[in-house]
Amino acid sequence: MILGLETSCDETAAALITRDGAIVANVVSSQADLHARYGGVVPEVAARRHLELVTPVIREALGEAKAELGDVELVGVTTGPGLIGALLVGVAAAKAIAWARRLPLAAVDHLHGHVASLYLEPDPLEPPFLCLLASGGHTMLLDVQDRGSKPHVLGTTIDDAAGEAFDKGARLLGLGYPGGARIDRLARDGDPGAFDFPVARVPGLDFSFSGVKTALLYAVRDKSDAWLEAAHADLAASYQRAIVRALVERTQQAAEQIGASRVAVVGGVAANSELRASLPDAALAPLALCTDNAAMIASAARYVEPVSYPGYLGLDAYASTA
Repeated sequence: MILGLETSCDETAAALITRDGAIVANVVSSQADLHARYGGVVPEVAARRHLELVTPVIREALGEAKAELGDVELVGVTTGPGLIGALLVGVAAAKAIAWARRLPLAAVDHLHGHVASLYLEPDPLEPPFLCLLASGGHTMLLDVQDRGSKPHVLGTTIDDAAGEAFDKGARLLGLGYPGGARIDRLARDGDPGAFDFPVARVPGLDFSFSGVKTALLYAVRDKSDAWLEAAHADLAASYQRAIVRALVERTQQAAEQIGASRVAVVGGVAANSELRASLPDAALAPLALCTDNAAMIASAARYVEPVSYPGYLGLDAYASTA
């Protein structure tokens, strides 16, 4: 079995999968409530909480799988991108387990992990395909040709990521953190045509979400509490519609440009109900695998050249991609 560890942001996660990609255990401990009071993730707080949770989460995953460390043949861990302090907790734990058992260790890129969530049972997706990766920290279009090589980036965001735009929008609407799911729920009772929020048109296949965020700020600024309460659902629905339109239109444009016959969507924003409904023919990551999890990291570990014992003891983490 493969043990995967994920600590790149505010989820402490451990999972066990088989070499064939069947999930045996997938445990995620979220810190969302811990960071809600700050309106976003505080890196130092996240790292300290990972230190407290990483061992119990690994034990829980082993218990769920009815397995022991002796059953693990490969350890996979997220080494970046992400919050550097948080990443180092997972990397240190993975090194310790791999070194103690003389196991190989696979250093996994977090973004490759999201794509690799599509390769898990029971319905693994075979490349090639166009992949929309939309999360709290990243929004990009990827041309995926095979499972092992690095995908070609066709477009990315020039400012906020889509998930970040949802979180900031939720803060402006007083919905708290995390914002994406809260806007999604509120939007179901609203009229998406009530407010005409902009969809940015930037060159190529890139995205921009700073404009729609600013438009929401202007829409709610200096308004009375009574007005905001009456318009709450309409604001959420219109704001969500603008973000989803940007994602869908760029994805369709990219698919036409490269001649992609299949489209996939991964990342935390892939859980958004309007986005899923707007791309009905796309291969969508299962809801449980949209947000950060370790099953996707273990999946990606199958396609990474592992480092043999003890060569990984000097392995480091990185906060951002080059």
